[in-house]
Amino acid sequence: MAAEIRPLAQARTPVLLSEIEAFQDVVNTAVIIPKEDGVISVSQDRTVRVWLKRDSGQYWPSVYHTMPAPCSCMSFNPETRRISVGMDNGVVSVSEQNKTLTCVAFTNITFAHQGGVTVVLFVLEMEWVLSTGQDKSFTWHCSESGQQLGTYRTTAWVSGLQFDVETRHAFVGDYSGQVTILKLEQDNCNLVTTFKGHTGNVTALYWDPVQRVLFSGSSDHSIIMWDIGGRKGTAIELQGHNERVQGLCYAPHTRQLISCGSDGGIVIWNMDVARQETPEWLDSDSCQKCEQPFFWNFKQMWDTKKIGLRQHHCRKCGQAVCGKCSSKRSTIPLLGFEFEVRVCDSCHESITDEERAPTATFHDSKHAVVHMHYEPTRSWLLTSGADKVIKLWDMTPVVS
Repeated sequence: MAAEIRPLAQARTPVLLSEIEAFQDVVNTAVIIPKEDGVISVSQDRTVRVWLKRDSGQYWPSVYHTMPAPCSCMSFNPETRRISVGMDNGVVSVSEQNKTLTCVAFTNITFAHQGGVTVVLFVLEMEWVLSTGQDKSFTWHCSESGQQLGTYRTTAWVSGLQFDVETRHAFVGDYSGQVTILKLEQDNCNLVTTFKGHTGNVTALYWDPVQRVLFSGSSDHSIIMWDIGGRKGTAIELQGHNERVQGLCYAPHTRQLISCGSDGGIVIWNMDVARQETPEWLDSDSCQKCEQPFFWNFKQMWDTKKIGLRQHHCRKCGQAVCGKCSSKRSTIPLLGFEFEVRVCDSCHESITDEERAPTATFHDSKHAVVHMHYEPTRSWLLTSGADKVIKLWDMTPVVS
């Protein structure tokens, strides 16, 4: 059912505490229960399970509740112990308050969407349940009565949702790669703005209400930090995953970002450095270093009797250059490039060893992460993988 892992302590590496198995299908969402040795999980096998750690050191299910349809997402409120579950049939179901979590009964059932529910959030301060679905809609309901209060049609299937309680702003990320900011009222909402920076669909969002910074992860392998509260419009790009980013969380006391991806990577980003915005790529019909024409510049090729070259871009200055003038590679951590990227020859010479110093650490979870959850009081991280296994990690050695 579950195995207790007791590895030797290693410096600056996440410590694997436990593995929870025995699922028949992928666990779409799981959370660590604060102040307890427990985990709540929802799965494609239609089950909601509460796992509590026994004296033997193993996690065993104290609650095994079967839902009417596969469970696609879940939100847990530690204060009320209420569980909100979104399902593939478009239904959002909210449980009763339960202080012991020894029995879970779902009372309020809301038909929120015409397609599967993708994200659900419970907001205690307003008694709202926010949800998004495959039907390209964002809705909010009263958690007590189940009555729909409002809805907003999105441009694409929504895959990320965060909410700021103080300002009542909802951040909605979708499959078009954009993030929409909405101001919610009791029964209506207003469009504030949209952010466009990803070339793939948004797969994860995290809002830090203290720094007023929004982080978005995408299937394009990148993370963007949107500075909303300070320098409005500033967007810092982070490149540290080889596959889609599946989860994000932020530790404000240490100013570290934690990201997980389907490549199995757990990346710890130091955000307490003077990061720079990624330069925009410049347009040109010829290399901005040697002035050789690119292959679509027929006039210059005819005039100079030269064959056109393929266009590249320097990741440091953004200039359009040919392959000969950008034959070098380098890491540029302060621009978010933790892996080596193409730079022009002049920029390569200007980058110092100090500027190449990494600002992130990389760790292998040894399974393709589907979902992650971070519990800051103990610095515990939960990863759920495509291998139908939940892993619990002690992040104290790396988040400090």
